[in-house]
Amino acid sequence: MTLSVDIRKTFVTAERRFTLDVSFATTSQRVVLFGPSGAGKSLTLQAIAGLFHPDEGAIMLDGEPLFDSARGIDLKPQSRKIAYLFQDYALFPHLNVRQNIAFGLHSGWLNPRARVHHPELDYWLKALDLSGVAGNYPAHLSGGQKQRVALARALVSNPQLLLLDEPFSALDYALRQRMRAELSDLQTRLDIPMLLITHDPDDVAAFGDQVVHVVDGRVQPHAAFAGYARSVY
Repeated sequence: MTLSVDIRKTFVTAERRFTLDVSFATTSQRVVLFGPSGAGKSLTLQAIAGLFHPDEGAIMLDGEPLFDSARGIDLKPQSRKIAYLFQDYALFPHLNVRQNIAFGLHSGWLNPRARVHHPELDYWLKALDLSGVAGNYPAHLSGGQKQRVALARALVSNPQLLLLDEPFSALDYALRQRMRAELSDLQTRLDIPMLLITHDPDDVAAFGDQVVHVVDGRVQPHAAFAGYARSVY
């Protein structure tokens, strides 16, 4: 994977003026955006996914422009071949596991059938050990199962890049450790490029082949990150 991000966006409210000015490039399979809450990490992830529009700049994935203000290019989210795993997983409570995953197959599906079958859907149910709970609803799943359902829904469309927004923050310590290991093994096995945002140094240690340190809307130099990392570890 090759990903380059060079974007700027200014937000103005009655209480605050915040400028996102982020620039980085990577060829790594695992990239971590690391920094404190409110630094602009989620905004950067949303811009890559096409969920909000920068004022100017460009985003390139594997040589193809996703956004380029100078050329008037701004692909819709569904055209970017990017999967986004939300922090709260965003599962549909009224749909079972099979139906939730099926939403990743086709945009515009309102209610996939309760017993919907598809080769990709069946593959991910098996790959993420969800076949036994395929008919269950989110309220009856554990935290780890919910995360795996969200991952399956993200991966069923065969994306070029997986974006993860604080994927372990809602889990207790023991489950966080286990899901971190499971995600690491899954990414290695499937060789899916991923960009993960976090403020947890343990996530950096597990997934930080390349670390982009973001503070106050800007990427910090490597030396600044190294000093900060030593202090938090």
